[in-house]
Amino acid sequence: MANMVRRHTTSARLWRAGLYTLLIVAALVYLLPLVVMLLTSLKPLDDIRAGGLLSLPSTISFEAWSKAWSSACTGMRCDGMSGYFLNSIAIVVPAVAISSCVGALNGYVLTKWRFRGANLCFALLLFGCFVPFQVVLMPMARTLGWLGLASSTSGLVLVHVVYGIAFTTLFFRNYYVSIPDEMIAAAKLDGAGFWRIFWRILLPVSGPIITVTVIWQFTQIWNDFLFGVSFAGFDSQPVTVALNNMVNTSTGVKEYNVDMAAAMIAALPTLVVYVLAGKYFVRGLTAGSVKG
Repeated sequence: MANMVRRHTTSARLWRAGLYTLLIVAALVYLLPLVVMLLTSLKPLDDIRAGGLLSLPSTISFEAWSKAWSSACTGMRCDGMSGYFLNSIAIVVPAVAISSCVGALNGYVLTKWRFRGANLCFALLLFGCFVPFQVVLMPMARTLGWLGLASSTSGLVLVHVVYGIAFTTLFFRNYYVSIPDEMIAAAKLDGAGFWRIFWRILLPVSGPIITVTVIWQFTQIWNDFLFGVSFAGFDSQPVTVALNNMVNTSTGVKEYNVDMAAAMIAALPTLVVYVLAGKYFVRGLTAGSVKG
């Protein structure tokens, strides 16, 4: 019996060691591009020309970061990424807030205040999750022109809100299904109305799905390039468009360290969000998976 226990323990340890080894190798493979970008951004140009991709810099320099932020050329302009970074913030914050609020209300109505045709309405919204970006370019351009929002930050906010509502509604609807209907019925008997039930009952328990929605929307909007290059004006382009323009600028010496620093600056907000809140993203996705 003791020998069987020892063999079982040894087998479990070997299996765990193999699993951890596989996970570490996978993590290194996925992190390798990030390491290359970081090392390149800290090297002078002479080190980049003389060394390999993974060679350490002879001297660590943040000059490339400073130039990428404040003075690198992005097409016809040479004022760095700073203005475009602020443009992205001006787009992301209201778009995430509005689409999350509308999605929460939609999910609330579709689950707790059901009406005739609610399933059809949800099916149409769900269909919106699978519509490719390219399909909506022309109708969205005409709509923005009709509303007078073409080539503006407000127009880009509207585009991301409209495209994101399908996803935020899906998240909140699937989460609110797990909340017992008896709670809502009891609140109605006590005289609570539409808004009071939402604010006092549903919203306080919506923390996990709000986290999921905010992280999802933030990542999608911050990393978007197609809508930014299609609908942004000269002064409202997001950071992804600026990064593309900087990398493709062909005047002067090709400064790979500045390009990598600019790419790191553009990716930094999403990296920070996932490092700080990644575990809450997974918890939020599974929080409403079981009918309560």
